[in-house]
Amino acid sequence: MFVTVLRLIFSFIFTTTLQSNILTTGRPNFLIIVADDLGYSDSSPYGSEISTPNLESLASDGGTLFTDFHTASACSPTRSMLFSGTDHHLAGVGQMRELMQLYPGIWDGKQGYEGYLNDRVAALPEILRDLGGYRTMMAGKWHLGLTKERFPSERGFEKSFALLPGAANHFNYEPGTAEQPAIGFMPPLYARDDVFVNHTTLPDDYYSSDYFTSELIRFLDEDDERPFFAYLAFTAPHWPLQAPKELIKKYKGRYDAGPDALRAARLESQRRLDLLSPDVVPATVSTDQKSWTLMSDKERAFSAKTMEIYAAMVERLDYNVGRLVDYLRRTNQFDNTFILFISDNGAEGSVLEALPLQSVDKSIPYFDNSYENIGTKTSFIWYGSQWAQAATAPSRMTKGHVTEGGIRCPAIVHYGPLTSTSRRMSHEFCTVMDILPTILELAGLTHPGTTFQGQQVVLPRGKSWVSHFHSHQPIHDECQDFTGWELFGERAIRRGNYKAVYIPKGPLPEETKWELHDLTHDKGESKDLAEDKPEVLKELIELWVKYESETGVILAPDPYELGYDRFWSRNSSRIVFL
Repeated sequence: MFVTVLRLIFSFIFTTTLQSNILTTGRPNFLIIVADDLGYSDSSPYGSEISTPNLESLASDGGTLFTDFHTASACSPTRSMLFSGTDHHLAGVGQMRELMQLYPGIWDGKQGYEGYLNDRVAALPEILRDLGGYRTMMAGKWHLGLTKERFPSERGFEKSFALLPGAANHFNYEPGTAEQPAIGFMPPLYARDDVFVNHTTLPDDYYSSDYFTSELIRFLDEDDERPFFAYLAFTAPHWPLQAPKELIKKYKGRYDAGPDALRAARLESQRRLDLLSPDVVPATVSTDQKSWTLMSDKERAFSAKTMEIYAAMVERLDYNVGRLVDYLRRTNQFDNTFILFISDNGAEGSVLEALPLQSVDKSIPYFDNSYENIGTKTSFIWYGSQWAQAATAPSRMTKGHVTEGGIRCPAIVHYGPLTSTSRRMSHEFCTVMDILPTILELAGLTHPGTTFQGQQVVLPRGKSWVSHFHSHQPIHDECQDFTGWELFGERAIRRGNYKAVYIPKGPLPEETKWELHDLTHDKGESKDLAEDKPEVLKELIELWVKYESETGVILAPDPYELGYDRFWSRNSSRIVFL
């Protein structure tokens, strides 16, 4: 009781101080930076060997680093949750649009499965613009609608340069053939504000991370006294793996020991940084790829170079984060800008795994995937599940899965009035849905409720982080609050540190059972407690049913058929970018 009273007192003092600061310095600016398929341990604040000094600075110079931040298991669902503050099944991306196109009979015409950010949600930039008077801008990946009526300009962004689908060649290169490449290759679709942009008009020196950042800085540099909400959505390090040559050379030889050695080094680094307690057992690596020891020298060299290219992409992303932060410092806006850096899901380990790595040059005939050429604009490669599981360590599996490897992501916050003068770490469970309520509270705004712009909208499910920043109050009530996941036929539900997971093992229902894990000391989800704690599992399954009802989840008749890895292996010749 006494502790509760103290927390309330501190919360009141903090709220009063925050309001006073807003009156003194003006309302805060907001900058959200999203990396695409960046693994949990892929930046130096989280134990990586990759050079990311700008992210390191954001974390160590007064920032807060979250170790238990969660997203959806794939990109557009996460982005819909970010902008809506609610579950993606309510926000219009109940399933990946790319998958729904292959199984139209399941979700066609169903509410919550429109395939774009729907009108049942009040989007964050709309609220900030219309209710808060913010200027709003974005550059980078959108992936929440391909048609003009679903452009960023129609969801609250006054200025935008957007890649509309999930990814594209990072150097803006097209094979130049009228034939369809072996891999289904969606042509790049760009939009500036409310107008489609012909990709051939982009500059010759185009590189995605550089260009998106330059565009956002250009928007920020326009003469406008209003506070800003800016969104920078990189497409790096999403495949195809491509980076400037000089950066790739920097990492030559760095990964010659293979993915298992990298994973071990990252785990040791995480323990040294107190990101991981010594008693945590990491997940066992699961892969269909040929093991490192069984590869030929040529195969190992090729695989190691894919990781070198990936590392170069991450470093270039960090360089551009630095460009943006430097701009804010030069214009005296850094101290009053709330900066959030996240990844949209776990590292990509499954894509195109049906194609043998050693013969990839035969699989994609319109690209030159020779060892000497990979990483350039005329190559098209990925790095595979073993490297990806080094990136998600200590967690289990990768993107596309509701295990921790697919949904536990990096999150760094820097904002002077909220964070301290030194590096701070938070082990508090939180989700991407919390971002909207956090930003609204800092902006001095409230969510419009159930009606916005003359339409009925749903309420956010996320919780603000503001009181947690000040007095370490829990963000989510571990006894009452629960969070669910469902995508690609997989399901999960979490309350407190207990998490139940349902991953289809075969086409027959009796082939699959719910698992139960205590994430307190089992972040690798390696010990199934279903038989030891049946009462806990029963409660969680009941919460799953409640989650399913509240969010409108529509389960496929055969969830095994929709598994992420099986989806890619069956449809690698028909894919568009996720």
